[in-house]
Amino acid sequence: MPELPEVEEAAQRLRRAVVGRTIARVQPLHRSVAARVTPAIARALRGATVERVERRGKHQLIHLEDGRIIHVHFRMSGDWALLGDAEAPRSARLVITFTDGTRLALVDPRALGTVDVHRAGAPPVIALGPEATDPTIDPAEVRAQLRGRRAPIKVALLDQRILAGVGNIYAAEGLWHAKLDPRVAASSLTRRQVARMLQGIRTAMAQAGGARYATDEDRFAVYGRRGEPCRRCGTPIEQLTQAGRSTYFCPKCQGARRRS
Repeated sequence: MPELPEVEEAAQRLRRAVVGRTIARVQPLHRSVAARVTPAIARALRGATVERVERRGKHQLIHLEDGRIIHVHFRMSGDWALLGDAEAPRSARLVITFTDGTRLALVDPRALGTVDVHRAGAPPVIALGPEATDPTIDPAEVRAQLRGRRAPIKVALLDQRILAGVGNIYAAEGLWHAKLDPRVAASSLTRRQVARMLQGIRTAMAQAGGARYATDEDRFAVYGRRGEPCRRCGTPIEQLTQAGRSTYFCPKCQGARRRS
């Protein structure tokens, strides 16, 4: 599943490809997209010019000059592809052609991504917390959101209402950088620990570099490295399951003695 750095990289490519261009044709190529982008909606998009592209968490918002918004969420396997003169690949679910000949495809092998068009004055309602990469986040406000949550902090971080864009990989990576036990109750963190956690998440994401779907596990501190030595202390990395997702951590750097 694409994580925040990958979605940000995709949004940047989208921005370069479409801002200032005018839509000539919208072609839904899969029933899951066609159910949301009906023929009438697709026709109504002709002649619309893209004003800007915004990323909010893992959501991408294509703002049109007339106030409408195209809301795209990759889900598990989506991505953008510039087609040029090539045919759309089999995994293309939507193709947008612009008046200057630019052709953009939403490719999604699992066909789980979503595309919605919102009318002017009715933007999508996206229940998200502050952007995880925002350096101005107040740790006290995040701690207030965690108060009363008995779930482990790693599980709590997957709730996008806490921090927008934190997925399974970077929750684990951020906690390693912060030297925090992923099993500790979210409500038990002090303001200082929350501040350390926020910095750890930002550090992990800054090191990501936007590689597609985080396939290069050599660059991770803990994710996918069960049994391998911790890059900080040499202790073998352990793996456990939390809320149905794999969590990787160092039992020494992030162990029980750090839970209080």
